Amino acid sequence: MDAVSQTQTPPKTLQYRIDGPDDAPVLVLGPSLGTTWHMWDRQIAELAGRWRLIRFDLPGHGGAPAHPAGSVAELADRLLATLDALGVQRFGYAGCSLGGAIGVDLALRHPHRVTTLALVGTSPRFGTADDFRRRGVVVRTNGLDPIARSAPEQWFTGPFAAAQPAIVEWAVQMVRTTDPGCYIAACEALAAFDARAELARLGVPTLVVVGSEDQVTGPAEARTLVAGIPDARLALVPGAAHLAPVEQPAAVTDLLAHHFGSTRHDTLTGIPVQHAAPVVPAGSAPVAPVAEIGPAAPEQPQAVHPGGRPDPYHAGMRIRREVLGDAHVDAATAGADEFTGDFQELITRYAWGEVWSREGLDRRTRSCVTLTALLAGGHLDELAFHTRAALRNGLTPAEIREVFVQAAVYCGVPAANAAFRVARAVIREETAPGA
Repeated sequence: MDAVSQTQTPPKTLQYRIDGPDDAPVLVLGPSLGTTWHMWDRQIAELAGRWRLIRFDLPGHGGAPAHPAGSVAELADRLLATLDALGVQRFGYAGCSLGGAIGVDLALRHPHRVTTLALVGTSPRFGTADDFRRRGVVVRTNGLDPIARSAPEQWFTGPFAAAQPAIVEWAVQMVRTTDPGCYIAACEALAAFDARAELARLGVPTLVVVGSEDQVTGPAEARTLVAGIPDARLALVPGAAHLAPVEQPAAVTDLLAHHFGSTRHDTLTGIPVQHAAPVVPAGSAPVAPVAEIGPAAPEQPQAVHPGGRPDPYHAGMRIRREVLGDAHVDAATAGADEFTGDFQELITRYAWGEVWSREGLDRRTRSCVTLTALLAGGHLDELAFHTRAALRNGLTPAEIREVFVQAAVYCGVPAANAAFRVARAVIREETAPGA
């Protein structure tokens, strides 16, 4: 039976497609950022004979309703709500890149739902948070066209792209037709995703698949996953870059069929009843399993102020990094010494943990206030990195311009002139596609 969901998908669920027999074990296929469920088209013919395949689109991708999700956990929750509506309780899961991150989150937070896992072109940490937040700035300023035009370079090897111009154009159009707001939200989700410390808690059989030429999440990231997950195997796909299921469909299909076929499922309960020996295809390096997981460490008590309130330092550091970027905060804290260390702690605890964390204003508005104050005080060094922060908090260059124009009336034209000069250089650097 084939079925496609109605186009009016509720905000708490995802657009999906079903292929394969109703009474077969369920295998869910998750897409990467910028793609649709069609990235798995070349696996369907073979896999649908043995599994009930459920593919889904990320919000705003492939014509799906544009309800942005700002975290991997929220995407996983929407997927579970979709599966609940379909009556699916237990399932195998294969995901590519962002789709793989969703699978990791599902297996960590809902281990009773996931029977088997395959992570394709996936990493426990995708680059740096700064990289993805800057990509959001580029999209907000220039739209998705620059990202779309550069996607084939990231997704495919050069020879494949040269030989398959129709697939390259398909890839460009997939990205170009994605909702920009949903794409930016997905970038924020990847910026915040970091499962490195939790890999040992993944308790399901896991296959890690990576293209030998993947420059996005390459073999080094794949080996990090395999080294950290107790029951994981590595499969290296020769001649493939980031979208291995598209570039080397037969190899990836065989790997998935072997991996998910090595666990038999009761078709009613989905409970795995037998797991075969580990599969390590030719060309991949065997990796010894990590030792069995011990009992969870006791939860550490939360630090509190003498007055009984939670200490805002850790929340402040998180917000400071989200707004200013890891590189800036790392440089500031690394340079702290006996003379400046207390001052850095004060900034983190009170400016960020007490003020920027308040609910009365959103971060866009706080950026407007901060830019105005820095302009008025002539604090141009700080204005430079807060201009960068304002872009990452969602302000456009046009909105920053309007803040400075209005501030010129109340704070002085010379101060605004200096602010324009500093901010223009930052905006050009941050919004240049491909920089």
